[in-house]
Amino acid sequence: MRRVCFLLKVRQDRIEEYRARHAAVWPEMREALSATGWHNYSLFLRDDGLLVGYLETDDFEAAKAGMEATEVNARWQAEMAPFFESLDGSRPDEAMTPLTEVIHLG
Repeated sequence: MRRVCFLLKVRQDRIEEYRARHAAVWPEMREALSATGWHNYSLFLRDDGLLVGYLETDDFEAAKAGMEATEVNARWQAEMAPFFESLDGSRPDEAMTPLTEVIHLG
């Protein structure tokens, strides 16, 4: 199982609404993530908007492609895009660039 960590930046003026939206993630979105191989998926949000995402998956590219093929992901990404800084026209899920793991104490 591969561990994947990525960073995004939530707009300062949208942080509280972002938290509220994620307190009530659509059940069909949760089901799609699970079905496409996103395991132990967590998001951590710092008060300045730094968002740290973590997940475990067998194949990150396949997991992303699986979600991209779902209708619920298209709706979710369209609703979430305005919450982020510096997407440069990309969807939030397209901007998830994995960080390089330096150490893991397993």
